[in-house]
Amino acid sequence: MTDSQMTPPPEPTPGADPLQPVVPPAPPAPPVPPAPTVAPPATPAAAAAPALMPATAALSREEPQAPPVLDEGTYDKIREPRGAGRLSLDGRWHQISPRYVVSQFVQNGIFLVLVLAAALVVALVFDQQWVWIPAGILIVIELLTLVILPRQAKAIGYMLRGDDIVFRKGILWQRIIAVPYGRMQLVDITHGPLDRAFGVSQLKMVTAAATTGVQIPGLRQKAAEALRDTLIDVAETRRTGL
Repeated sequence: MTDSQMTPPPEPTPGADPLQPVVPPAPPAPPVPPAPTVAPPATPAAAAAPALMPATAALSREEPQAPPVLDEGTYDKIREPRGAGRLSLDGRWHQISPRYVVSQFVQNGIFLVLVLAAALVVALVFDQQWVWIPAGILIVIELLTLVILPRQAKAIGYMLRGDDIVFRKGILWQRIIAVPYGRMQLVDITHGPLDRAFGVSQLKMVTAAATTGVQIPGLRQKAAEALRDTLIDVAETRRTGL
């Protein structure tokens, strides 16, 4: 005899129909494990937020303010090469004083007079007519230099940006140099006797690399001093990381 035959049938519930079959109770359901918690995927804006923090910090840095004296008595529009657009740089271009052209005319004129006098002395006193060949070459070169000097002066400019100063010169052969403020080691102002007579100076910025040195000619003395003080102040701030 099997176990099912030995097990007695369940007693009927009082008040229930004796003809209704007895249904055994259902076994309890197994416990359901909790679902793992999944973090929501990061949105593109949230993922890009850390990358944008350095850029935002860089934009919040205070930009150097150029003294108004830099544009007093200078050219009003920088000369651009024919067919070329303006440079896509931040900031504003500052130019040199037209007195620089007058000073260079006087200095080159004095040089031409000295060359001509020396050639006359050698040719007439020592009877050396060959001296007119090198003297003529020097005179032609100086005259060509004087002809294109005003155009070259209008193409000279400099721009103060947040982290560096940009200097440009030249029409056919352009040269553009960007000097970081933190790399400056010396800011020097020089002017000769004729430069002082016309009230212009030359500002020179010296860096660790000799090829990145910049000389800005034709600055008015007040503009050169204001630019020197500004560059020194900003350079100290950049070197200390403030």
